[in-house]
Amino acid sequence: MNIVIKTKREIRSAVRKLLDQTKGKRIYAFYGAMGAGKTTIIKALCEYLGAADLVSSPTFTLVNEYRTTGGESMYHIDFYRIKKHDEVFDFGIEEYLTGEKYCFMEWPELVEDILPEETVRVRISVEENEERMLLVS
Repeated sequence: MNIVIKTKREIRSAVRKLLDQTKGKRIYAFYGAMGAGKTTIIKALCEYLGAADLVSSPTFTLVNEYRTTGGESMYHIDFYRIKKHDEVFDFGIEEYLTGEKYCFMEWPELVEDILPEETVRVRISVEENEERMLLVS
């Protein structure tokens, strides 16, 4: 499935479409170059799902936990600063990948081999006129 985001105003409808098309899935891996919009799309997903907390990039903390207005948790993981595969086990990656909570990951290339089979993979590319193309598999 492809989702095109032509302007920032279309992000909310794009994340709604993504969630509708992947209903029942909880683990999402986002791939794309620096500046492609991974954090922006994850922020929109969290807000759409009712995050009551401020959603920001966990580049330095590795994992951010957000609570919804209903008290549910969701996780945002950024593997950008991870240098060795084994480091992900130090912060308990297994718990995030096997739980029932939403888990949105940036820079998942390092952990590709441990991602569950049901992981939704979203590849983001920057097209002409700064449009974003989301290739979802």
